[in-house]
Amino acid sequence: MIDGRSTPENSLTSFDADAAVLSDAPRSDAREAAPSRPAPARRALLMCAPDHFGVDYIINPWMENQIGQAALPRAKAQWENLRGKLAAHSDIAFVAPTPGLPDMVFTANAGLAIGDTAVVSRFNAKERRPEERLFCEWFEAQGYSIAPWPENVPFEGAGDALLDHARGIVWCGYGWRSGEEAPKHLQKIFDRRAVALRLVDSRFYHLDTCFCPLSGGWLMYYPDAFDIASREAIRAIAPVEKRIEVGEKDALSFACNAVEVSGRVFLNACSDDLRSRLIDAGFTPVVTPLSEFMKAGGAAKCLTLQLPGAASTVMQRG
Repeated sequence: MIDGRSTPENSLTSFDADAAVLSDAPRSDAREAAPSRPAPARRALLMCAPDHFGVDYIINPWMENQIGQAALPRAKAQWENLRGKLAAHSDIAFVAPTPGLPDMVFTANAGLAIGDTAVVSRFNAKERRPEERLFCEWFEAQGYSIAPWPENVPFEGAGDALLDHARGIVWCGYGWRSGEEAPKHLQKIFDRRAVALRLVDSRFYHLDTCFCPLSGGWLMYYPDAFDIASREAIRAIAPVEKRIEVGEKDALSFACNAVEVSGRVFLNACSDDLRSRLIDAGFTPVVTPLSEFMKAGGAAKCLTLQLPGAASTVMQRG
């Protein structure tokens, strides 16, 4: 029972992430587990307040049986908790929420921005296509150069395209939302290698729901979300000592849908085993329960868009 609303037993979101620990204070075991990391440059993130959030339609398996079930007051509280924790370590910019666009809160799907260039999403689902103009206007207002994108190639932004800072590459998922041709277009626009990864489990419809590049070359991901060729591609690029492979329980809690800022990994839920492995890798896991957004198929990463190289130019609010 959540805020007086029952959660269907067969729902993908039938877990209690709110019982998790919320502290983001550096842990002594994390400091002892690995050498301290040099302080990274302060990052900029784009967020959108959940004023109009809800589950109003079904465009992914997580939304099944969830129409009208999201509790807005609780969603706002969870979003504000995440925003506050991220703002302590990064600059936050905001795009205005718009009535009738409940998924606009998931700014990871606004597009992909690297440096002063942005690619605006071409949404696969018709329900989200009205967001494209609004995100394009936001990028333009911040001074980004908007790269042209083919009308017939679906691409859902940083939901399916993740910048690996350590390797200077872009990991690009396709199969459910973004088209198979998306990686080659990204490679041309950003002049970076784009590694195509085919998603095969509809529960992990975006790459960022099952794959998370971390600083220092670390990679947290759920192998079973990918086809065999993609798993082999991942293993060929990321050495075994840098791979954190998560199990199904953590994957279904969207542990990989995480945001890393200054060595802290903000995520919806985290098993004791995954917590230990992250700490051993030198990270501090910070659980920020996002159960209301899970009903729409999103968590911490979905609610943010990284703006690499733009921390000094975006409109900032903390």
